[in-house]
Amino acid sequence: MRIRVGHLYPDYLNIYADRGNIAVFSARARARGDELDVRAIGMGDAVPVGEIDLFYVGGGQDREQALVAHDLAAKSEPLREAIEEGSAFLAVCGGYQLLGRFYRDVAGAELPGIGLLPLHTIAGERRMIGDVLLECTWAGETLAGFENHAGRTILDDGAEPLGRVLSGFGNDGHSGFEGCRYKRAYGTYLHGPLLPRNPWFADRLLEDALAHAGVEERFEPLPDELEHEAHTVSAARARSRGGKF
Repeated sequence: MRIRVGHLYPDYLNIYADRGNIAVFSARARARGDELDVRAIGMGDAVPVGEIDLFYVGGGQDREQALVAHDLAAKSEPLREAIEEGSAFLAVCGGYQLLGRFYRDVAGAELPGIGLLPLHTIAGERRMIGDVLLECTWAGETLAGFENHAGRTILDDGAEPLGRVLSGFGNDGHSGFEGCRYKRAYGTYLHGPLLPRNPWFADRLLEDALAHAGVEERFEPLPDELEHEAHTVSAARARSRGGKF
């Protein structure tokens, strides 16, 4: 199968090696005989609704977010349409914030979001930095990663978080939640990149992408000894850190 990936703003939103998540998608697809077709979707580019199985957007500093926010907002309708029609979406940190209704920076300037995820974000004075571990009860798994953000993301009532924080700060440092999920769209603050140490999540997103392409498949596990070791080390660091200011 050919899995069609739309990588939003790869030249702007790629902080903390977030581009590495695309490499993981490619390697895991190839290991199962599938092919990843990655298309960059940049400033002024149209969103090809119906032609993308999996969207991806990484993180950036406030400057990079400000550069892309209005262009992304102009793409809001086709992106929301794509998700409603079954495309998958992974958004990390700054990209995650812009999937909400708005991001307000520390100076009070407000950037528009696309309103795909039921949330908004307001910058705080102190950054939340370090390893984080989540319990994702919807999947029966844990996610381990690294967070570094000043934004406090507030989920709407009834919104579904990506996971419950076992260690670390999460969305806002006190709610006990991290990230958000809606249909096949997932937003998170976890950098690192995220997917090398969480192979189950990479496979879930690829399965979601294949489902959009019309193929319902549940993957057999790959030999992920190094990936599981990376997860174990990251989870142990998160547990020892405690997630306190």
